[in-house]
Amino acid sequence: MQSDAVVLLGGGNIDILPTCFRPGAAVIHCEPTLESGIAELIVITVKIILSSMVCCKIMEKMYSIQHFSVLKLNLYISDIEISRAQIPKPVNQLAEEVGLLPEELEAYGRSKAKVCLSLLDRLHTQPDGKYVLVAGITPTPLGEGKSTVTIGLVQALSAHLSLNSFACLRQPSQGPTFGVKGGAAGGGYAQVIPMEEFNLHLTGDIHAITAANNLVAAAIDARMLHEATQSDKALFNRLVPSVNGVRKFSPIQFSRLQRLGIDKTNPASLTPEEVTSFVRLDLDPSKITWQRVVDTNDRFLRKITVGQANTEKGQIRETGFDIAVASEIMAILALADSLEDMKNRLARMVVGTSRSGQPVTTEDLGVSGALTVLMKDAIKPTLMQTLEGTPVFVHAGPFANIAHGNSSVLADKLALKLVGRDGFVVTEAGFGADIGMEKFFNIKCRASGLRPNVVVLVATIRALKMHGGGPNRHKPKDIPSLYLNLSLVAAGCHSNLKKQIQIAHLFGIPVVVALNVFKTDTQAEIDLVCEIAKGCGASDAVPCNHWAQGGRGSIKLAQAVNEAASRPSNFQFLYNIEMPIADKIRTIAQKVYGADDIELSPAAKDKIDYYNQQGYGLLPICMAKTHLSLSHMPDKKGAPTGFVLPIRDVRASIGAGFIYPLVGTMSTMPGLPTRPCFYDIDLDPVTGEITGLF
Repeated sequence: MQSDAVVLLGGGNIDILPTCFRPGAAVIHCEPTLESGIAELIVITVKIILSSMVCCKIMEKMYSIQHFSVLKLNLYISDIEISRAQIPKPVNQLAEEVGLLPEELEAYGRSKAKVCLSLLDRLHTQPDGKYVLVAGITPTPLGEGKSTVTIGLVQALSAHLSLNSFACLRQPSQGPTFGVKGGAAGGGYAQVIPMEEFNLHLTGDIHAITAANNLVAAAIDARMLHEATQSDKALFNRLVPSVNGVRKFSPIQFSRLQRLGIDKTNPASLTPEEVTSFVRLDLDPSKITWQRVVDTNDRFLRKITVGQANTEKGQIRETGFDIAVASEIMAILALADSLEDMKNRLARMVVGTSRSGQPVTTEDLGVSGALTVLMKDAIKPTLMQTLEGTPVFVHAGPFANIAHGNSSVLADKLALKLVGRDGFVVTEAGFGADIGMEKFFNIKCRASGLRPNVVVLVATIRALKMHGGGPNRHKPKDIPSLYLNLSLVAAGCHSNLKKQIQIAHLFGIPVVVALNVFKTDTQAEIDLVCEIAKGCGASDAVPCNHWAQGGRGSIKLAQAVNEAASRPSNFQFLYNIEMPIADKIRTIAQKVYGADDIELSPAAKDKIDYYNQQGYGLLPICMAKTHLSLSHMPDKKGAPTGFVLPIRDVRASIGAGFIYPLVGTMSTMPGLPTRPCFYDIDLDPVTGEITGLF
């Protein structure tokens, strides 16, 4: 039973039961009257068979996840206590279990590590696993648990069903962590650990994005100052300095010369007109689209004035801040598929328009190479683990109401190779299916070429009651008695849940509804949601108790996902990329949100005309819209109809590769509530332990 190969000498026609041997063992039947030469041949043959088996095992280990050492769960009360009670596996052990080589790992302490992109080259022949997207219904302000469902699902798949799986999550922004929502490591017994490291800084990717973004902003204002205060000759002498008596262009300046149509390599050969066009970007201060960023909800930075010091010589202009995760650089990090692709995208970013109406890029500013240097480590996904020791990639963190709201293409591609053909990669889209999921399909899938097998749609009874006409309460203790009835649940199912299922079906992908169960939910409510969800077109609908039970509480969900993934899907994009910009916006508004039509402001119309003129009309659309309603009105719950969607402005992220309309009063810098989460976050100076994170 322990042998890899068995040679049977003699035995005639006697049948030997297969159960006598280890499954997969090689069994060779031979006659007893063999000459010595043939016997030696048998020995050689057996050695070859054994060598082949060993090679197969080594290759299997190199190309797919192996059996996990599952971590047992301990019973505690708060999220942070649960996280702190679990001792993570050393990250090098986790890496070995998932099939990474030592040279493909860059450790950041004991429990997290960056993964080198060379892994994609090594595994390029490995078939991809199954691709699962977790989306949700329109959430309450506290969210409905997409992250906990994602983590609970992969814990169930790997730790309980012995199926290779990977979770791919976004890095949390400091904005919600210290604002209203809290962290994004999951919760209860479905968490990424250590949750403090996950929620605070991690490996510094958001800091790198902030530094890169603000370097561009500094370069813009500095360039405008120098152009306003220097002659063409002085600018040229400083931009192309003479070093040891030799004046030459830097490589990035050749790119600008090429854009200007100047085919010269010797700085001395430029005509005065060519010198002028080379040194003067001539940015129009009123048409600068690039803003500074900070990863904090700071509403008072939405509009600011810069250049007021005497040293800036009157170069005063209005600008503002976005939250760091809304930076175009964050969107690029999430959509790039290689270091070279990221470098090219960073160079294409448009920061504003010249007075002559020409777009000005970071490459024109001469800063794109430096941006790539700042981002060279951030492009590598971070490897972490769940409470039960299953692997997680954490990478990128764009908001879905402002940006495209999905984790990185690179993390998904790496994970799909690591899990192998029969494995699962579960990736999460931000906010409701009308925002994060729509952008996942129309933007991320276009960029990556990947096609999902299943959509998991997360719902909660508290949110369904809200959509069914109940009050917009945030906490279970605030729910009045009238809120506890089945009619509200049914109304929420037949409005928002049904609409979100229909949105997923627009893309031809089967839907499994995951009902995130709270302790206040009744069995009658749970049964009703699952029944209506299946009646509305879901392939299956199952209650999930991962928060209280970990992976064990999501086994039914894992089984439903496994079954749905085996069915054929008919993926399709919502719109043809060649449609006019306004028609693509209208298609999303009508088919996804349920609007009658769109209303473009005069400014939005002018921007669309300009983007068409510059050749940007073939880009997909990334709507910036409230996540609290299918419409542009946060207080309109359920599935609103009969409204016109107002587009107040249209902007372009050329490096990221999309046009983003601003819907209604949507802001790219959130604000803090009266009592933010930071009231409860503290550090014990004796033990060094953090308290209050959730």
